[in-house]
Amino acid sequence: MRGTKPEYRSRQQNYSQNLKWGIAHIYATYNNTIIHITDMTGTETIAIVSGGMVVKSDRMESSPTAAMSCAKKAGETAMEKGINALHVKMKAKGGHNGPMNVGPGAQAAIRSLSRMGFKIGIIEDVTTIPHDGCRKKGGRRGRRV
Repeated sequence: MRGTKPEYRSRQQNYSQNLKWGIAHIYATYNNTIIHITDMTGTETIAIVSGGMVVKSDRMESSPTAAMSCAKKAGETAMEKGINALHVKMKAKGGHNGPMNVGPGAQAAIRSLSRMGFKIGIIEDVTTIPHDGCRKKGGRRGRRV
């Protein structure tokens, strides 16, 4: 390749070879935030932390502050085991009667993981979508407010 310095090319190749990837599964609802870091296959658990493990009151479990400390705690465990790059899979409650958008802790958790020094790869939303399975609650005329 003409025009590129050989030492730059070798540094770039070394950088890509030193990455050990994992998957951060972030389940963020309006009641709790759970961060589960696995290996690339998703079968072996490396770290799992929930909002209730880092705060005392129930109403604070889903807060961005609790999510940041969850991510920090899970990230430290993952770094000890050699993971330095993460793909992120965010999930909301979903289903046929749950909210389809993630809770307030998801953004904060991703930001905290990137600040810790993890290289973030793909961020994808894996919320379950119903394909007309169960009937929604509320009756024939819907929910009357």
